[in-house]
Parts: sequence; structure tokens; C-alpha cells
Amino acid sequence: MMLAAIEFENLHQVLRSLYTEMMPLCSNMAGVAKGIAGLGALFYVAVRVWQSLARAEPIDVYPLLRPFAIGLCIMFFPTIVLGTINSVLSPVVKGTNQMLQTQTFDMNKYREQKDKLEYEAMVRNPETAYLVSNEEFDKKLEELGWEPKDLGTMAGMYVERGMYNMKKSIREFFRDILELLFQAAALLIDTLRTFFLIVLSILGPIAFAISVWDGFQSTLTQWITRYVSVYLWLPVADLFSSVLAKIQILMLQKDIEALQDPTYIPDSSSGVYIVFMIIGIIGYFTVPTVAGWIIQAGGMGNYGRNVNNTATKSMDKASGAAGAAGGAVVGNIVGRIRGK
Repeated sequence: MMLAAIEFENLHQVLRSLYTEMMPLCSNMAGVAKGIAGLGALFYVAVRVWQSLARAEPIDVYPLLRPFAIGLCIMFFPTIVLGTINSVLSPVVKGTNQMLQTQTFDMNKYREQKDKLEYEAMVRNPETAYLVSNEEFDKKLEELGWEPKDLGTMAGMYVERGMYNMKKSIREFFRDILELLFQAAALLIDTLRTFFLIVLSILGPIAFAISVWDGFQSTLTQWITRYVSVYLWLPVADLFSSVLAKIQILMLQKDIEALQDPTYIPDSSSGVYIVFMIIGIIGYFTVPTVAGWIIQAGGMGNYGRNVNNTATKSMDKASGAAGAAGGAVVGNIVGRIRGK
């Protein structure tokens, strides 16, 4: 699995190179964006100047500079916009990646130590030594004779050793499959992140140009929030992997402490490790949601707030209607009693 991890790391590097090589395509959209932004700036300035003249008010020049500032961003989009955002966020990516590398190195070190202690514990126990050591197995065979009872014991030893190796192979197979799926989930998140960043970067000048027009000013802020949110997918995924690696380190430390006891007999079970791998595979698909918590993108917060407000108003109306109906019934009954 070490070779598979190296191959996946190479694929992640390919995605980084792909993003860098696709950035020059932003300049191809700059020409179209300049035309859209220029026409929008003309209407933007004309409408505000006409409104000031119609109201006999002095012309405020400062708001009229907005389309020109956006135009400068479109002209130098890869440098001013993408370069600034990437420069601000790249330390976050490097910091989380360094945390992941440190935790992974410690996990591999503890795993090697655990495997060594587990082998020594198995060899130390006479009942399990022949299962893991060829020398102990051959030595135990030499101690047996060729009587029917010894032949039965010898056959039982071969069966137990074969069952042990088969169970070990099955555990390693499932562990390798889950580790492969774990790496594939991380690669899927990174691939989608790279695709979204490339699309946002190439069509970014168009979004900036459209934001010049009245009624589309929110396009600029929405583009920035979506770009930053998608960019943070990688740091969030690295943090998630670091947490999982730290949990595995704590588990390995507990196992190492137990294996240092001479009377402890390991069971060679990887059930907890497999469970955490499954949790990691599922958890990777929550990375976009967690990144959306850091910076709100897409306006889902306002949508949820409007839904809650509508539900609250509906409940208030329903409770008011129920209260009015109940009051009418009680009043009718009281009136009839008094009348009698």
C-alpha cells in the first residue's frame, strides 16, 4: 500500500500542475469580459449622472469609480485577483499539509513498532509461536514422532497455521481495499476541487464583468465566496486526515503499551482500524459542507432562514386560528349557560 500511496500522491501533484497550466486561459476570456464591462460601465455612469442632474444634485464621483476598478481587475485578472487570493490562502494549505505529513510519519513509525512487538509477543507464547515463525514451526515438527497421535498433531498444526495465514490474508485484503477506497475518496474531492477552481478561474472575468451591471452586483461577492470556499476543500480534507491519523496514533500507542506486558497475548484483530477507515471514507464527502461553514457560499443560509421564518409565521397563524376557534366555542357555551 506504500506504493499505492505514492501513486495517489503523484496524482495529486498532477492536479496541482493542471490548475497552474490552465490559468493562462483566463486571458482568453478577458477580451469578452472587457466588452461586457465597458458597456455596463457606460450605462452605470450614465444612469447615475442623469439621476444627479435630474435632481439638481452634485455628482458624487466616488461611486462612479466602481466599474473602473472592476475593469482593472479584469485586465489583470490572473495577477491581481487570482494571485492575491491564492497568495493569501496558500499558507493555510501548506500549514494543514505539514500537519498531515507529521501525523502520517508518526503513524507509520508507531505501526512499525507495533508490528515488531506483536511478532515478538506471538513468538514468546509457545502456543502461537509456530503460527508466525517458520523456525518454531520446524522445531515443533522435529519434536514430534511418526506415531498416529503425532501425525494427527502434525496435521492439526498445518491446519491451524493455514487458517491463521488465511485469516491474516483476508484481513490484509480488506484493509488494502479500504485504504484504496480512502485514497480514492481523497482523490475524488481533490479532482472536483481542481475542476471547480479551473471553471471559476476561467469564467471569473465574465462574472466580474456582469457584476458591473445594475442588479448583478452580488455576482462579484458570490464568485469570491465560492472560490474561497472551494479552495478551502483541500485544507479541510487535510485536517480531517490529520484527525484520523491522530486517532490511529492513539490506538497504536495503547496497543504498544499492552504489547509491552509479557503476559499479554495479541489477537491480531484489525476490526477497529477497518471501522475507522470506513468512517474516513464517509467523512471525506462532508468536506464541502465543512468548508461552507467557514465561509458561506451559495446563499443557503438566507434560504434556510426564510424557510424557518415562513414556518414560524405559519405556526403563529395556525395557533392564532386555533385560539380564536377555541375562544368562540367557549364563549358560545358560556352565553348559552347564562341565557338559561
